[in-house]
Amino acid sequence: MPPAVPSPVLLVLAGPAGSGKTTLCERLIASEPDFARVITATTRPPRPGETNGQDYHFLTPGQFDAKLAAGEFLEWAWVHQKHRYGTLASAVLGPLAAGRSLVINVDVQGVAHFRHAAAGNPLLAHALVTVFITVPPAELRRRLTARGENPAEIERRMTTAERELPEAGKFDHCVESRTREDDFAALLRIVRPARS
Repeated sequence: MPPAVPSPVLLVLAGPAGSGKTTLCERLIASEPDFARVITATTRPPRPGETNGQDYHFLTPGQFDAKLAAGEFLEWAWVHQKHRYGTLASAVLGPLAAGRSLVINVDVQGVAHFRHAAAGNPLLAHALVTVFITVPPAELRRRLTARGENPAEIERRMTTAERELPEAGKFDHCVESRTREDDFAALLRIVRPARS
């Protein structure tokens, strides 16, 4: 009898700035070969060295509007009221249907949109696993300060974190951030059973 093929997982991470979400996503992709990053779409122009379709799907505002009107996004948002970012359904559903596991980090509003989309899509519903990374406020402030954020930006991010924290109970899993190694071990304890 052939070994069971692992079920694909859409791992969605959320948490405050400074919680280590991006680092966790990068480590997961590097250590688990069947995981890939969801390539999201943006209206911001490419930075030097960035490639369309590899780093982001770079869209003009008009292209973004057209895809939005056609219902092609699972979630989207304005970032700093400057550019829009979003997750195209095709960037998620195609790889999942092909058996590929995916990881993405978004804000809590984005996670709510993923949950809503999953309610009407059996593939997404079966694959979706949501994880909230929480950080004690004093530690979060220390991390943001160590990153060199200016005081006004730190306060803005702390206010956002306070607003997002009550949403943690809506997630499948909650990880209290400690060290990079502890956090990654906790993530693997969530991911590996989810794929069976």
